[in-house]
Amino acid sequence: MPKQKAAERKISKMKISKKTKKELLYYMKLTRSIEDRIERKLYRQGKIVGGVYVGRGQEAIGVGSAIHMEEDDIVAPTHRDMGIFLIRGISVRRIIAQYMGRKTGVTKGKDANMHMGDLNHNVIAFVSHLADNVPVAAGCALAFKMRGEKRVALCYNGDGAVSRGDWHEGVNLATVHKLPIVFFINNNAYAYSTPLNLQMAVENVADRAVAYAMPGEIVDGNDVLAVYEASERAIRRARQGEGPSLVEFKTFRMTGHSAHDDAGYVPRELFEEWQKRDPIPKLETFMKKEGEITQEEIDNMQKEIEETIDDAVQWAENSPFPDPEDTLKGVYYEE
Repeated sequence: MPKQKAAERKISKMKISKKTKKELLYYMKLTRSIEDRIERKLYRQGKIVGGVYVGRGQEAIGVGSAIHMEEDDIVAPTHRDMGIFLIRGISVRRIIAQYMGRKTGVTKGKDANMHMGDLNHNVIAFVSHLADNVPVAAGCALAFKMRGEKRVALCYNGDGAVSRGDWHEGVNLATVHKLPIVFFINNNAYAYSTPLNLQMAVENVADRAVAYAMPGEIVDGNDVLAVYEASERAIRRARQGEGPSLVEFKTFRMTGHSAHDDAGYVPRELFEEWQKRDPIPKLETFMKKEGEITQEEIDNMQKEIEETIDDAVQWAENSPFPDPEDTLKGVYYEE
């Protein structure tokens, strides 16, 4: 039997309002600017200790998909999904304080990177970027179905995670029970330093959807409008009780695995090639061509973003570090 090919959609055909496009652009630029400040300034100034992982060049994925979430939906992000935290309402101040290990951070100073979440915003915290979030998200979706709630779970993973056993177990549970969940795969070509062709024999992650009898789609992860369209379709399908979908976003990691990784194992020409497909100038160029935004509006947007981040950094630096006894709090369930 010939291998079933996953559907591929590269160009968005959905009617997307100018207001929505501006919102998408704002969140992508905010995401890029926060991570640049964290990785290229605060980390190198010694104000952040520990791992720093960013999603430079991949901002369209988290922003273009999570923007469809309703208030009661839940999301299980990874360490390259900063835009999701912002869209869900976690403030820039709390995020900067998180990285600086302050008591006012999301984890109240217990961690100092993207290992964070906030159930007040329906964001599930994660310990690792690997597939351990899949069974958790599937369990949430199972609860939604058992309660008869019109809620959806969104679960994000990198390409490396889909070679893990817990990814397959969670996906299998979700498809057998037709749970209201969407699996978004951020395929940025490398699992740390391992290229895709050395971790799986199939050409596309979405090809694996066939084995679980769910739709699999391949989308240009650097086109935020295409991401927006494909995500809306998959989320709507889940909300209507039609079961899970797998959406693979093709993109590229424009950094090393983390701030201390120079990505020397990645051919330089790949960076040059993908730099031309940067999702932020791509949307800016499109919107200017359509007469939906001016360069002055873009500049003002960036100025506003920088002022917001400046304020957050000052607020975080003036915030206290946690007290030693705080390490014992929040470990076990408390009223």
